[in-house]
Amino acid sequence: MSTADDRPTRLHRSRKDFSESACKSRGNQVIQRTARSRAAPELFGPAEQLQSSGFIPAAAVEPVPEPSWRAGMGAIPYDGGTTFRVWAPHAQRVQVVGDFSHWHAVELAREPSGNFSRDVPGAGNGQQYQFIIQGRYGDWRWRNDPRAADVTHSTGNSVILDHRDFIWRYDHHFQMPPRDELVIYELHVGTFHDSPGWGPGHWLSTIDKLDYLKDLGVNMVELMPSAEFAGDFSWGYNPTFPFAPESAYGTPNDLKRFVDEAHRRGIGVIMDVVYNHLGPSDLPHWDFDGETFGRGGVYFYTDWRASTPWGDTRPDYGRHEVRDYLRDNALMWLRDYHMDGLRVDATKEIRTASGVDNPSGWELLRSICEAVKREFPWKLLIAEDMAADPALTHPAGAGFDAQWDAAFVHPVRAALIAPFDEWRDLNAVRDALAFRYNGQATQRVVFTESHDEVANGRSRLPTEVSPYNPGDLLAKKKALLGAVLTLTAPGIPMLFMGQEFLEDGHFDDGDPLDWSKAGWFSGVLQAHRDLIHLRRNWHDTTAGLRGEHVHVFHLNHQDKVLAYHRWRNGGPGDDVVVVVNLGHRGFTDYGLGLPSDGPWRVRFNGDWRGYSPDFGDTRVQDVWGSWGGQDGMPARGALSLGAYSAVILSKDR
Repeated sequence: MSTADDRPTRLHRSRKDFSESACKSRGNQVIQRTARSRAAPELFGPAEQLQSSGFIPAAAVEPVPEPSWRAGMGAIPYDGGTTFRVWAPHAQRVQVVGDFSHWHAVELAREPSGNFSRDVPGAGNGQQYQFIIQGRYGDWRWRNDPRAADVTHSTGNSVILDHRDFIWRYDHHFQMPPRDELVIYELHVGTFHDSPGWGPGHWLSTIDKLDYLKDLGVNMVELMPSAEFAGDFSWGYNPTFPFAPESAYGTPNDLKRFVDEAHRRGIGVIMDVVYNHLGPSDLPHWDFDGETFGRGGVYFYTDWRASTPWGDTRPDYGRHEVRDYLRDNALMWLRDYHMDGLRVDATKEIRTASGVDNPSGWELLRSICEAVKREFPWKLLIAEDMAADPALTHPAGAGFDAQWDAAFVHPVRAALIAPFDEWRDLNAVRDALAFRYNGQATQRVVFTESHDEVANGRSRLPTEVSPYNPGDLLAKKKALLGAVLTLTAPGIPMLFMGQEFLEDGHFDDGDPLDWSKAGWFSGVLQAHRDLIHLRRNWHDTTAGLRGEHVHVFHLNHQDKVLAYHRWRNGGPGDDVVVVVNLGHRGFTDYGLGLPSDGPWRVRFNGDWRGYSPDFGDTRVQDVWGSWGGQDGMPARGALSLGAYSAVILSKDR
């Protein structure tokens, strides 16, 4: 979870031009949209004077409006019109105004549930609207729809969106990979593929790099939060309209096109969602129906539980309507945008409040996981809790599939960043490799870089290693060691955008990736590509890297060398031995144990000069294993090993 400034006061900048020709060139229809004004026409005064039903056919005019019999919340298009339904339990009256009524008010009918609804003929896709609400004490207010599926921007109008308008072309190209084959790539749309100046990157610019990601070998991208937020530049952890994709990134159909094109290339998409707080600025939820309870009103806690590290806007999970709101949002990304999973941000701030256990927060997490598993049992649910609590991924707990693993990233980064070899704790690295939740390695996501780990006072691994020259030999070596440990450890490995070509500094939502580094450090990029291919067993020689099992059998604390055995079922093509040298000395004829005798082929040599011209190019030859125990293993062998480098061995089938 970001602790960066959400920047609610940043001036709204111009959106990038999403030309129709660019959309059409990608093989999808362009939906004609009405021009997006900054605000509704200035219709003020008593709401009764704004109401006009003249645009509705005479047969539909009624002295007392009837609630809709159609299901759903928000603005739900149907053939010939749109159903509007909004939760406003303390309101006296609710009206809707928009393009469809020439911004004259249309009365909604109260339902016993505290909802107000009505079918409005003629209201349709792309039209803007707002609600006018008379509160408990008679005052009137204009409010956007908290469930708006599209908005002009965070302080503009809600927009009706008909999800039926988009034609999905490539969904059949994608099949969810097995958990043990997943390689996740976390990216921020605004900075992933953009140039400095003007607006942020967007869905269409990100599509242009999907072939690059396919070639890299990743099969799942995890998008940092992309629901509408205040301003155009943000990490995304300040959502104002959770149901609306960020307008600065393009239209909702642009997002669908991105998902469709990713599926075309065999890449799944995970959306990062934020339910631990809302906003805190530009919120339509705040004082929505005229009853604030001294704070923000019906959507939020109104006592000490409202407080979060990012503002006093924690949703009131004790209200079933609020839990339904958040659960429906999770399902929307999976249903309407065909996402393949969700990453739920800072779940510790949901299941606790100010450090105190919050049973209603646990109930929310369980309800989301249960609803998703009923409808989409194959999709991936990831919790970011960072407290190593196995209950998050236990069926009797919250029920997530996996969680980000603090037990891996922190000790591994500490070992890599330590300036002196004697400071490196091999026992901590061993424990990080072996850690798991509820006895299952795939219940954790392992990484050395993420948006949180490379910001908030911390930097990318190369910068942490060599602050004044993050492209030097030591930075490259340590970065590759981090990649080796991540991509050979049990669990689901994840990279953060640009990590594969040695991006340096710290993550900032206004600083795009420097893609020139992909050329400058093309060898480092190739090393990451080779490691991902080994991880996914593309050559049918490293199946053990997809297995659950790991045994760290060799720890040389003096020279800082460790070796571990990875396997699924064992045997040729399955057993993998990873040897990691975290020290400054290179070795020839370095002896260690092996799982079996016979020839062990070198699959990866981290000191190969092809990865960088200044590497030592230690000649690592295939190892012949012979019976005779060493390190508690049945066989033994010897190999050469470069300084600050790793070697991966396996046997042919």
